[in-house]
Amino acid sequence: MVRSGNPALKQSTFLDLSSGAVVARDAGAMTLSGTVNKTGLLLLLTVLTAAFAWSQSIVTGADGQAAIAQGVAGYMIGGAIGGFILALITIFKKTWAPITAPLYALVEGFFLGSISAMYEFRFNGIVFQAVLLTFGTLFALLFAYRSGLIRATENFKLGVAAATGGIFLVYLATMILGFFNVNIPFIHESGLVGIGFSLFVVVIAALNLVLDFDFIENGIEQGAPKYMEWYGAFGLMVTLVWLYIEFLRLLSKLQSRN
Repeated sequence: MVRSGNPALKQSTFLDLSSGAVVARDAGAMTLSGTVNKTGLLLLLTVLTAAFAWSQSIVTGADGQAAIAQGVAGYMIGGAIGGFILALITIFKKTWAPITAPLYALVEGFFLGSISAMYEFRFNGIVFQAVLLTFGTLFALLFAYRSGLIRATENFKLGVAAATGGIFLVYLATMILGFFNVNIPFIHESGLVGIGFSLFVVVIAALNLVLDFDFIENGIEQGAPKYMEWYGAFGLMVTLVWLYIEFLRLLSKLQSRN
């Protein structure tokens, strides 16, 4: 049984849906080095488009003052919607991952670059801090997982998956209520409750990395087909994007109290 809170990495991900068993294709099997290389490539593609969106999001006026460009919402909304559509396609058509995963990274970069620029404009230095925390968390948890300090037991997986589902329901309720101008009190504010909620979400997002590591390792051990390297890299990217956004939210709440 393989369980993950990441919607891209669920129990049947590495299974051949027709037979219920993992089958290594003629093109070869999934490897750790291949998955790592493809993850690095997806990160590079994301950074490229994020840098472009960032450069288009902040402009300097005639008075020398920086301001947010009017078109920043287009990059942010377009990137979010495009990334969501490509993520769904990748999840339901795993064999397309060698094409859709790089496209997802490129499109998601527009969203990340524009939203990062907006946070940076309001809170100077927050993006650098969020990037350091995201990759610091990634490497710290990878070390803890590889050294055996953290083990992805079934109870651990169940707890993280349940907490992730609960967070999703809270965010979904926030979005739906927002259409009616109704806000959920406290948790999205910069008070102690809001900071505590963001800290909890960051912890759960980080623990999803452990499940992703375990999930990818299981796929490699079971001889998943080669294209699953792209899919595994894509699933890891989904968690990293979520973790980065949550770090931005947490840091912005902390700085708002200063």
